[in-house]
Amino acid sequence: MTTLTETTVAGIDDQRIASENSTTKFMVALDVDGTLVDHDGHMSVPVREAAQAVVAAGHDVLIATGRSLNATLPIIEQIGIDSGYAVCCNGGVTLRLDRDLADGYEIIHKATFDPAPALRALREKLPTAKYALEDEDGNFLSTERFQDASFGVEAIGVDFQTLLEATAVRLVVFSTENTPEEFSATIKEIGLAGVTYSVGWTAWLDIAAAGVTKASALERLRGHLGTEPHSTVAIGDGRNDIEMLGWAGRGVAMGQAPEEVIAAADEVTHSVFDDGAAHVLRSLLA
Repeated sequence: MTTLTETTVAGIDDQRIASENSTTKFMVALDVDGTLVDHDGHMSVPVREAAQAVVAAGHDVLIATGRSLNATLPIIEQIGIDSGYAVCCNGGVTLRLDRDLADGYEIIHKATFDPAPALRALREKLPTAKYALEDEDGNFLSTERFQDASFGVEAIGVDFQTLLEATAVRLVVFSTENTPEEFSATIKEIGLAGVTYSVGWTAWLDIAAAGVTKASALERLRGHLGTEPHSTVAIGDGRNDIEMLGWAGRGVAMGQAPEEVIAAADEVTHSVFDDGAAHVLRSLLA
């Protein structure tokens, strides 16, 4: 692994000129939580300015996040992306961004699945866990007043049977009574079938349709954009970034990432608390 080191920071105008002189147009996939923003949801000035500079230089910058649509849009706006694409819900939803559209975006792909088999299996082993899902209309349905900033909308409280009958884009499970290690062991024991899942930093589980990951959505967009594989870059820190880091020609793990995420990457940058994403983004402008 290569740890990126501090580089001289040019002004944005200098960076733009340098990039325009480069023959490579990169497709840059950026995770949000733990990469662009810290765990309090704060994006530092160096990260924001570096991301804005890469966007201004004409590279294809895409947000690729586990967040749902409404929680992703503020990040897109913050770094100045007004055209292009974004991947939400760990690949479950793909947006086309266009400032001329009424909402500034349109959903061009949505992968749905039947959550009932996974919910039944999980409820048997984790009866006290909290459950929430995003349905095909973008609503969040949840048990026990389960709410999270990544939902982007206020969740609607429902009973478990209603969750079983819904069609899902994203299913989330959170346990306050298990350590992350206990939670991970239980998930492996259950052996979820017919879905794709990733375990988060805490006792948190994100589930998408079978075969759906950030990487699967990005590969579809790479083909559409005509970007060569070696011109793809991805930065992330979570287990839901593992496929994306392996997909990218240059996969960069954040410094605070778990060992299995670092193992999937080509490089390791500084942590989110030391503006690791900014160092990588600036390197694209050199």
